[in-house]
Amino acid sequence: MALTVKKTIIICVISIFMLAASVFMFGSSLGNKSAYIDPSDKQLVADGKQIYAKNCASCHGAKLEGQPDWRTRQANGRLPAPPHDETGHTWHHPDALLIDITKNGLVPGVTAPEGYTSDMPAYKTLLSEHNILAVLAYIKSSWPQHALARQKEISQQKK
Repeated sequence: MALTVKKTIIICVISIFMLAASVFMFGSSLGNKSAYIDPSDKQLVADGKQIYAKNCASCHGAKLEGQPDWRTRQANGRLPAPPHDETGHTWHHPDALLIDITKNGLVPGVTAPEGYTSDMPAYKTLLSEHNILAVLAYIKSSWPQHALARQKEISQQKK
């Protein structure tokens, strides 16, 4: 009987160790994966181009150019949709924030200044995580090298 208890304890210890190692490895790979969306992934960019055309281009422009006078408030106090090409400010933000804005819209006090209202809808129920990453990869694929390098730096900074 004592031998069976020892075997059970050894099996439990090994199982716990393997579970802890799996959680650690999965968590590490998740952290690296979400740290930066790589626009050199041609399939991701191709997917993103189609998704962007269906869901984003009506406001942000077919060529990522944004709405006219995007820095001037409209009569309702809201700003027009900004460009996502290099002339806009999208590349000034880390990927985690861009994902959050795409999923949840511009939320005052979270992803926008307190009291700010926006026409940016939340896409979390319309687009999958993969689709959101694909759209952002497509947007980033249009940026010049200096903007990509700076945005990558910003995205990989530890908080």
